[in-house]
Amino acid sequence: MELSDEIEISVPMQTVYDALNNVDILKKCIPGCEELVKISEDQLEAKVVLKVGPVKARFSGQVTLDASAGPENFSLSGQGNGGAAGFAKGGADVTLHQKGDITVLSYTANAEIGGKLAQLGSRLIQSTAKKLAAKFFKSFSEVVVEEAA
Repeated sequence: MELSDEIEISVPMQTVYDALNNVDILKKCIPGCEELVKISEDQLEAKVVLKVGPVKARFSGQVTLDASAGPENFSLSGQGNGGAAGFAKGGADVTLHQKGDITVLSYTANAEIGGKLAQLGSRLIQSTAKKLAAKFFKSFSEVVVEEAA
């Protein structure tokens, strides 16, 4: 499954890039995030609770960040295990560019799931993934603008 979108954030590109690398900001923005810990320069450990249709699961997993092409490009990949609910893995490529006083953030994300979650049907999974991505980026935009003010 692949998702892509673009949002505009009314702060400079470097501010957005720094926020993408800030564990505290990410933790505030990730839906259902209970814990997000930086274990190395490019590795995070996460605990997230998600509800997809009738299935509610707590995922524990690892996220790898790649900021080597920053600040214009940023990518992350991760995988999590939700116990009996199944597993999820995926990643996202983020591109930033400055447009006047606004930073345009474009992303393409992909995800793969297995276990009970995969049995719920692709339409429900796709719909939930879109909502979670939209919620994350809306929250991220608001937090970044608020922090910069």
